[in-house]
Amino acid sequence: MPNGTAALAALGDPTRRAVFERLADGPLAVGEIAATLPVSRPAVSQHLRVLKDAGLVRDRASGTRRLYAVDPDGVAAVQAYFDRFWTQALAAFKEAAEHDPHPEEHP
Repeated sequence: MPNGTAALAALGDPTRRAVFERLADGPLAVGEIAATLPVSRPAVSQHLRVLKDAGLVRDRASGTRRLYAVDPDGVAAVQAYFDRFWTQALAAFKEAAEHDPHPEEHP
């Protein structure tokens, strides 16, 4: 299963995030993605490689070209990362709230 931390690191680059977001509506070829961004096809290919290595994107052959799509398993890994973080944050908040003898004194 993809790693949520690696996926977040991959999405830290604004151009890479834009490439990933272009795939939200469905599979696209490198040229189709590059046509909507101010970067070259080779740059888009490099960004796609990083996204694929992070488990966020998968590709498949379609004739003589490759189509790239969002990998649901990678998105699930990011969601699981945030779910884990959110659960821990809520538990810590609950613990603090239950042990604070004077909650009205805090802003």
